[in-house]
Amino acid sequence: MKSRNFQTRNGTNLAFSAIGLGTAPMGDLYELLDEKTSIATIEQAYASGVRVFDTSPHYGNGLAESRVGAGLRRAGRDGLIVSTKIGRVMDPFTRPPPKNPDVFSPGFAGGYPHAPRFDYSYDGAMRSVEHSLLRMGLDRIDVLLIHDCDVWTHGRADAPVRFEEAMDGAYKALDKLRSEKTVAAIGFGINEADTCVKFAKAGDFDVAMMAGRYSLLIQNGLAEFLPLALEKKMGVMLAGVFNSGILATGARPGAKFEYGPAPEDIMERVRKIEAICARHGTSIRRAALQFAMAHPAVVSVVLGGVKPEEVEANAADAGKTVPAALWSDLKSAGLLDPAAPTA
Repeated sequence: MKSRNFQTRNGTNLAFSAIGLGTAPMGDLYELLDEKTSIATIEQAYASGVRVFDTSPHYGNGLAESRVGAGLRRAGRDGLIVSTKIGRVMDPFTRPPPKNPDVFSPGFAGGYPHAPRFDYSYDGAMRSVEHSLLRMGLDRIDVLLIHDCDVWTHGRADAPVRFEEAMDGAYKALDKLRSEKTVAAIGFGINEADTCVKFAKAGDFDVAMMAGRYSLLIQNGLAEFLPLALEKKMGVMLAGVFNSGILATGARPGAKFEYGPAPEDIMERVRKIEAICARHGTSIRRAALQFAMAHPAVVSVVLGGVKPEEVEANAADAGKTVPAALWSDLKSAGLLDPAAPTA
């Protein structure tokens, strides 16, 4: 699998594989998962050439991090990029609260019975890192991201307060860890393009993870954030490029979009994209992946998976090409931003 070399601000060289494994589903996002299958999926990703493994304490309240550590135990540490996040600290003595109906951020079907507490302070970030290292059995982290510090998670009233807390506290902690080379790269993981811009302008970050804002369906990260990332020499890890599933499955009954059932207007748009892909002998899944990989700011496309065959399919699609005429047809049909790079 092709990789992209990237030098961080502390001089560390990281080789990002074209695709990474996102482990939110392994935190029992939609359903309770079998432990052996989850670990086998991580092992298969490594065997398929994946070297970027992204996780977070949020995913199953620590469960996904534990599974990542178990799955990579025999892989060795050299050449791996392990990415995790701060923003939530787990309390093993308190049960998780019920899902907040006022925010978009999804809850989990299972996971550890530990209550998360939002904490973007300096001390909170340091404690979160310590917990993550213990759960994964590691002595260092390659990429450390400020997680979900956005309206998506906190609502319009609290998001600005959380942003200030993160820049005054967590950012300083991450910068210290980077200077000590306990962490190779620091950044943020956000579901909103405008908040990505806000963070990119506020700090000296190496990388960013933008989720769901640059895909075949949604390109609102194209106009401002991705050019800014290039200007500031930030590597972008794209997540959510299937928009919760519909760009992987197509417009079939039960297709998911943005963590919920796909509305009819989205289903119809996807049907039109699928029809053009079919004319060019390409699946919508492959087209969605290849489109995300094409932007010059992108260092890796992080894809979820819960079975070994899923990561094998992702690796296969990453190694394929799609006809150039597919992109021009999508743009001509008004289904793709004319300014989106596709070469």
